[in-house]
Amino acid sequence: MKRRNFVWMTLGIAGSTLAPRTGFCERSSLTQEVQAGITPGIPPEPFQFPKDFYWGTATAAYQIEGAWNEDGKGESIWDRFSHKGSTIKGAYSSDVSCDSYHHYKDDISLMKAMHLNSYRFSISWPRILPTGTAVLNHKGLDYYNRLVDALLEARIRPLVTLYHWDLPQALEEKGGWPNRDMAGYFADYASIVATALGDRVTNWNIFNEPFFFTTAGYLEGSEAPGRANFTDFMRATHVVNLAQGQAFRAIKSARSNAKIGTAFNMSNAEPETSSDADRAAAERYHAFRNLWWVEPAVKGVYPKVLASRLSNALMDVRPGDMEITKVPLDFLGINYYDRTIVRDANIGKNLYKNLELETSDGKQGPRTDFGWEVWPDSFHALLMRISNEYGKPIIEITENGCAYGDAPDEHGRVADQRRIDFYRGYIGAVARAIKDGANIRGYHAWSLMDNFEWEEGYTQRFGLTFVDFRTQQRTLKDSGKWFGELAARGKLR
Repeated sequence: MKRRNFVWMTLGIAGSTLAPRTGFCERSSLTQEVQAGITPGIPPEPFQFPKDFYWGTATAAYQIEGAWNEDGKGESIWDRFSHKGSTIKGAYSSDVSCDSYHHYKDDISLMKAMHLNSYRFSISWPRILPTGTAVLNHKGLDYYNRLVDALLEARIRPLVTLYHWDLPQALEEKGGWPNRDMAGYFADYASIVATALGDRVTNWNIFNEPFFFTTAGYLEGSEAPGRANFTDFMRATHVVNLAQGQAFRAIKSARSNAKIGTAFNMSNAEPETSSDADRAAAERYHAFRNLWWVEPAVKGVYPKVLASRLSNALMDVRPGDMEITKVPLDFLGINYYDRTIVRDANIGKNLYKNLELETSDGKQGPRTDFGWEVWPDSFHALLMRISNEYGKPIIEITENGCAYGDAPDEHGRVADQRRIDFYRGYIGAVARAIKDGANIRGYHAWSLMDNFEWEEGYTQRFGLTFVDFRTQQRTLKDSGKWFGELAARGKLR
């Protein structure tokens, strides 16, 4: 999940304090001392969540499934990227990872033990269509049918994400997301999945974090497919918006009762100073980071504050395109991990030069083992801003979580109090937002279990469950037990 620190670097940051890591996730004693088990800001208050509130966890196909070339699955851009050997810490891949393709029933047992009633997971596009188009792989589709049926039997709502970064490699070789044809390919894939699963699945996320997979994959090349071209990047952002609109219509055509959103990764943009210049820079950052994929759907336009900096010609916007992007999303998914401090600046090149700003991460709060600041008040501020700006839409927290390297002790217990403190603080921010009028219907912790964390490999553990990747043994951490008690009662104490 270096992916989240990535944006800080691309927009001109000096990076976060990251403890060096080797092997399968060592704990940083330095960050442990800094953390001290204290979550800053407004203390969370007792709160009874609504009875119909969704408590869940989130995962992604490439990060947990394994079985990378089994039962007819095609190669994805992440298969190709990780197999290069030099792109992932420790030269690891997710060829096996948590092996959820074979252990999904064990995973559901974990959810049941935590009293969860929602599970956000993603579909692997190349497992359904090995080359991205045309030939359907029935064995791949059968896997997701089994998974959905098992979830429903356990009384857990399936919240499906159609794209969590694992583009079929064959489509990358046709140009990837900068290719306008991708929008149609993706809509066809969405229609197939919605037709097959939509009799049992009602809630859908179209994309996971379009900001990050376009920026990391096509601007900086730090993640799959590893390309670094500003024009390709800007065109990819527009094609993804076209694909979002076309996929929305394809799903609704297949299943008219479908409820559809996208999991947008957002950050609360805070000006470095009270100067007008820094405030304006923070607005520009907010417009690109948080709204670049929301405004085209909700209003059929790109954020006007950026119109003079990121032109339609740069993105190859054609007549009729914005009518395609405009769709009435049924809910907004929000992934949240960080706040961003923004100042006015004219530095660098490409995106950050166009935006005329520089960013840094917050430095006031304690740090996770990944070096990320813990600052729940910013989460509340972001939730209220989005709620107020968009007329109190339905919001689902589709991801929120933290990495700590706690491992089982001699008795097999994983005592990860810092993660409990983190969740209490951030869920407290959600509770406060609900009290302040935000229409939030669900919260999904990242993640159900430790897994492959993109270019960080297995060096960061975000799970409520500890996974021994050598034996596939799963151990519920103290944080998982705490989260389960919260889900069972719906009351934050």
